[in-house]
Amino acid sequence: MADVHDVIIIGGGPAGYTAAVYAARANLAPFVAEGFGAGGQLNLTTDVENYPGYPDGIQGPELMRLMREQAERFGARLVQSDVARVDLSERPFGVWIGDEEHRARSIVIASGATARWLDLPSESRLRGFGVSTCATCDGFFFKDKPMVVVGGGDSAMEEALFLARMASKVTIVHRRDQLRASKIMADRAMANDRVAVRWNAEVAEVLGGEKVEAVRVRDTVTDELEDIPAAAMFVAIGHDPATQLFVGQLELDEAGYVVTDGTRTSVEGVFAAGDVQDTIYRQAVTAAGSGCMAAMDAERWLEAHPGASGEAGEVPAGVLASGKDR
Repeated sequence: MADVHDVIIIGGGPAGYTAAVYAARANLAPFVAEGFGAGGQLNLTTDVENYPGYPDGIQGPELMRLMREQAERFGARLVQSDVARVDLSERPFGVWIGDEEHRARSIVIASGATARWLDLPSESRLRGFGVSTCATCDGFFFKDKPMVVVGGGDSAMEEALFLARMASKVTIVHRRDQLRASKIMADRAMANDRVAVRWNAEVAEVLGGEKVEAVRVRDTVTDELEDIPAAAMFVAIGHDPATQLFVGQLELDEAGYVVTDGTRTSVEGVFAAGDVQDTIYRQAVTAAGSGCMAAMDAERWLEAHPGASGEAGEVPAGVLASGKDR
């Protein structure tokens, strides 16, 4: 017989670890499948200066290590393995790690999202040293210096406008001759005198030894190369939520993010927290906050549905849960 857990948490970033702390303190003995990418995007971050409680900042991997240790201290069981598949059609829910089957009365999905990169060797080498996907996280480190934003959608415009508050100049590099962003966002960016656009261009290489010094772009029309001076390059070409396991089992939006009401998903007893359902903020602190919410919602749901078992539809499934059981 497979082990039956009160709650299984899928993911090991700020949302997953925080959910584990709260679930463990509620005596739910959470089982946490961290995944091989435990720590999420913070494992790719050097200095974190906007997480409360660390006035001198903290390294991203160190913050994740401390969160993990805190969860373990209260009795969470953590395994650094990826979930192979899930079955949300019956209760207890099925979660497989390799060939090992686990059952869960409730699930918290905290599998996160991954930023899309340009897949350049120079970009990979300088990640955390001027190459980033988060302006609100890292823009402050390059105050009064020129910066580059790669992309042409709303996210790129938001990054550029945020950086324009502190940069000497922001250059948006876009591979087409018009932006994909909504008109209002494009107009705001174009109206800012610190923002310029390098049209019909793609990044060929990020230049610099130990830090970013310039961004080399290739003209998509003439194939000519140009070096744009920059202290930082922010890649804003989108994110991919880690929701492949849940396709056809949970309600997802057009981009693949889990649709939630608070933290409740379209299946009763299944909750989601962090970047896997957050298309707006994508911050460590907001992920941690939603992890807390998801654990508390799971605890209250379990209290209202003791021994939840049988067909998933019995509770019922298929529609966003209401707040009646809170």
